[in-house]
Amino acid sequence: MIGRLLHRLVFVLALLSLGGCTLYQSMGQSTGAYLDPVAGENFVHIPNTSWDSSADALFYFYRPHSEWAADELESPSVYIDGKHYFNLRDDSYTWIEVYPGERHVVMRRPLMGFEGLGSFNLDKIVDAKVNVKAGHIYYFRYSEVSPPKQTNPDLDQSSPLATGSLQLVTRDYAMTEIVKTHFLTSDSLASNDAARSIVAHNRDYDYEHEKARLKKELKKELEQMKEQGFWHPAPWYWPFGGGPTREPAAQQKLDALEKAHDAWIESQKKPSSGFFGWWPF
Repeated sequence: MIGRLLHRLVFVLALLSLGGCTLYQSMGQSTGAYLDPVAGENFVHIPNTSWDSSADALFYFYRPHSEWAADELESPSVYIDGKHYFNLRDDSYTWIEVYPGERHVVMRRPLMGFEGLGSFNLDKIVDAKVNVKAGHIYYFRYSEVSPPKQTNPDLDQSSPLATGSLQLVTRDYAMTEIVKTHFLTSDSLASNDAARSIVAHNRDYDYEHEKARLKKELKKELEQMKEQGFWHPAPWYWPFGGGPTREPAAQQKLDALEKAHDAWIESQKKPSSGFFGWWPF
């Protein structure tokens, strides 16, 4: 019965999302520790050879054990730059390699996997921006029942990551707790997409947001150029003509952005061996 209701809910929400609203859900990934205890190995830092410590950064997320979390039927979701990666169960940790810059971290609590639609959220635990530096390691601690005993001196104390259930703690403090947690495995009851690099997604996210910002800047600049007389009038025979007398600065920025993004995409392509061989048959 519950299964049928859940499928109907998914179907209705999927139809609503076709109208342009983003659907937030973690169905098949939100199972809590009561039904699926974490069974991974004890915490250990991943080796530097497993991530690019010269160019990227590393996020560790962990959740200390508590009786409340152990009795949880559904665990909360973690999103980075708008994409869901995992649900953090009791007594667990995982990691994500990220690209430097402003990363957007959101945590939501689901109900049968459903978390929100568009601007509506069932329970948004945290919504915060993190200014990430290359080569740095960041430790995110989640607990609903016990705040950390020490605050992070590098954080503005008004930051949601300094006051909420998900807090950015120092390495020294994290080491007093995270070593007792276990790796967040991905299984049939609660799959996840963590313990990997998401640099490509971060770069695409940055590119799309910067492109949108520059397009708004270009529109505003063109309007100013029209008002200031830096504009070719449209010919009488073609009402859709006309344009600026010089290239807008925002257009130059857009072109440079496109060129840099295309160059990065090209650099990620695996080189061809160049050997086609010869097959006599």
